[in-house]
Amino acid sequence: MSENIRLLSEISRCEIINVSDGEKYNAIINNDIIIDENGYLKFLIVNLGAGKISFFNKNDFLEIPWDTVKKIGAKTILIDADEDVITRSKL
Repeated sequence: MSENIRLLSEISRCEIINVSDGEKYNAIINNDIIIDENGYLKFLIVNLGAGKISFFNKNDFLEIPWDTVKKIGAKTILIDADEDVITRSKL
């Protein structure tokens, strides 16, 4: 397998860290990835409420463009996303 190819199962436990502001998010396994109709990765969807028990509160989500991903390491995914490229939403 080429060293440029990573399997989702390999990165599913990686924590996401934004080097722009030092924010640390849950692992990919607690979040989601949006893929376009051509199979390209478009966005990371970060659930800010993941891991918290919440029956009545709505979850806050961040939509982070995939092109902000700078490095995928053994245990972390480094992104460089300023507030102006991150979309916040509630579900």
